[in-house]
Amino acid sequence: MEPAHKTPPGIVLTDAQKKRQRERSIAIAVALGVLVVLFFAVTLVKGPAVLHRPM
Repeated sequence: MEPAHKTPPGIVLTDAQKKRQRERSIAIAVALGVLVVLFFAVTLVKGPAVLHRPM
């Protein structure tokens, strides 16, 4: 048996809101990718000297 009352579907986004949300997600992903590449490049530039520092 189904319940007598159905729960509302929750927040339903309009097409414009879905588009903006997707654009924000893509922007966040690109920014994160740039940071990863930047950290990788800095690590390559510093080279193995990073591991041989005085403690």
